[in-house]
Amino acid sequence: MKILVVDDELDVKALFEQRFRKEIRNGLVNFAFAFSGEEALQYLEQYGHEAVLILSDINMPGMSGLELLDKIKHGQLQPIPIVMMITAYGDEENFKAAKRLGADDFLTKPVDFTVLKEKLKITPNG
Repeated sequence: MKILVVDDELDVKALFEQRFRKEIRNGLVNFAFAFSGEEALQYLEQYGHEAVLILSDINMPGMSGLELLDKIKHGQLQPIPIVMMITAYGDEENFKAAKRLGADDFLTKPVDFTVLKEKLKITPNG
């Protein structure tokens, strides 16, 4: 499963690679990372057919996660099957906007990787 993670925090790459170490080693998941909405769109234009899931933060400088979601779901890009948005706890306004724009699921920050793996149907034992 190819997952594109979009977040302006650079340490998210190391965090996901560490938390999914076994799953990556066993070939269950493969991650790509974009650190802005614009970078994510460039990736999707080039490799969009590979991505099965996008995990995007909502609050990012430049193009927000909501703008990215709108472009993915309603733009010229080939639709991505699943888009999960990452919201700050209690961010009701962005949650409603993301739902209206077609987000498939939501996670709150800090990301609970056990819950994420359950949503991805990846068991802790691999």
